[in-house]
Amino acid sequence: MPETATATRAADSAAAPPPEWDLGDLYAGPEDPRIAADLEAAAGEAAALEEGFKGRLATLPADRLAELLRRYEAVEERLGKVFSYAQLLFATRRQDETVGRFYQGVRERVTEISSRLLFVTLEFNRLEDADLEARLAESPDLARYRPWLRNLRAFRPHQLADEVERVLHEKSLTSRGAWVRLFDETTAALRFPFRGQELTSSEIFDRLQDKDREARREAAAAVSGVLGEHLRLFVRVTNTLAKDKQLEDGWRRFPRPISSRNLANQVEDEVVDALIAAVRAAYPRISHRYYALKARWLGLERLEYWDRNAPLPEEPDERRPWEEARDIVLGAYRRFSPRLAAIVERFFRERWIDAAPRPGKDSGAFCHPTVPAVHPYVLMNYQGRNRDVMTLAHELGHGVHQMLAARQGYLMAGTPLTLAETASVFGEQLTFGALLEAETDPLRRRVLLASKIEDMINTVVRQIAFCEFEIALHDRRREGELTAEEIGALWMEVQERSLGPAFLLREDYAVWWSYIPHFVHVPFYVYAYAFGECLVNALYAVYEQQPEGFVEKYERLLEAGGTLRHRELLAPFGLDAGDPGFWQRGLGVIEGYIDRLEAELAEAR
Repeated sequence: MPETATATRAADSAAAPPPEWDLGDLYAGPEDPRIAADLEAAAGEAAALEEGFKGRLATLPADRLAELLRRYEAVEERLGKVFSYAQLLFATRRQDETVGRFYQGVRERVTEISSRLLFVTLEFNRLEDADLEARLAESPDLARYRPWLRNLRAFRPHQLADEVERVLHEKSLTSRGAWVRLFDETTAALRFPFRGQELTSSEIFDRLQDKDREARREAAAAVSGVLGEHLRLFVRVTNTLAKDKQLEDGWRRFPRPISSRNLANQVEDEVVDALIAAVRAAYPRISHRYYALKARWLGLERLEYWDRNAPLPEEPDERRPWEEARDIVLGAYRRFSPRLAAIVERFFRERWIDAAPRPGKDSGAFCHPTVPAVHPYVLMNYQGRNRDVMTLAHELGHGVHQMLAARQGYLMAGTPLTLAETASVFGEQLTFGALLEAETDPLRRRVLLASKIEDMINTVVRQIAFCEFEIALHDRRREGELTAEEIGALWMEVQERSLGPAFLLREDYAVWWSYIPHFVHVPFYVYAYAFGECLVNALYAVYEQQPEGFVEKYERLLEAGGTLRHRELLAPFGLDAGDPGFWQRGLGVIEGYIDRLEAELAEAR
């Protein structure tokens, strides 16, 4: 890019920094009297429901059960609104003790109130199938909740006695929840020394994409050093949470550590096993092959682990200002569906996005659905790279999905993690397609293509490698507490297998498992990314081959929220995730991109 254009971009970026969100649609602040009022109203209604319905579901007529579910849903949504606000506030101010105290206070009050409502799900699950079916047939109002009841009753074989369920629910604050909070506050406070500065997590990981290899090495050394200093704590958190999961899985009679996550994701164990096996078999054809190509491209005999996300030699050293990223993403959605673009535009216009990096803020990215009566909020740390543009497109895909699914109501708007990634990854594909189409320079097109391949490898190969690490860790934890060295060895084994022989993985990389929040927040979450990527690859191929009527079917898929399962959602597109060839179809898209990149590189020579 000419120097003048770079200067203009820098000036534009300075004039329009990434936005910070406005949470006013939830509450005006922690002292907003509506928070206390909503909690009191929820407590009163929960007590009324407990008094009027507890112990009676087996004999209540269908219309009364429908009334119970309507009122139960309203209480849960009221609690969800307050808790969402506390979560979002805490996500941007993790080092603020006042905010931390507010967040914990809300968690405790919400847990206390929701404990009085546990009887609803427990008693519905004790109804016999024939009895429930008869009542669903009697009441259209009750039948509306059929998808929610179906998902709830999938857990019937794993439900414990009422008092045990209540103890687990209430004790979560001081058991699992307390360890998760300790991890979050510790990682948010980490500072990494780099060339005379103290950088946040998002800032130091941004340095791993620096064109200067020495800068990447120094950044990696800083990460390894700081993680190593806190490793004893991270090992304790990991061991404790893995043991906690083992105990509860045993009580609930789950056959494997991953089984509870699969059930929550409404996907069969064998489907997930097939995904993991397909990706693992593809390591040599995808990641090994690409990273060998990247090493040659960089002129290196072997890649170091800090070269994994290194920019390519021809990649321009530039940052896109926030407004340009906004226009790119909004334009990509608009070309696909004006309806979806109108939703995306609201996120920008109404300040539903927090993208400005700052100390104490969550270092990752997410889209929080809050409650159907309000709207989602997006959090990310925008640094101006193409990857950040893709992250923006990804999180806004979640936002679009959540907005369209809100019509299903609080209990049925949410989707399992496996399907929650559909719209987000599809949004990335739309944005990548727009970037590639707009780029006329052959060299820049190759760089874009390589960047997309790397993102797909990070989403598929890396996340399945993470899942393999979790499987190994939880299996080994059953034999006893693991040392830092033993956890590090499991991590290195999986990384060597997935990244391939192009990499030299040094000893200090053995601590890098410890910063990944998904292992702590939601065990086995990570395979959902690979599930979503492969699913969308197959879905996007259908769109390219048969565009007629696709947008309408896709919008209906998003509107369904949690009312349909993966086979029902994919059937209109002629796809089935249970088909043994389904995963190879998605992986084949990545291989096709690598084929194309190799061909373009050969032609350039």
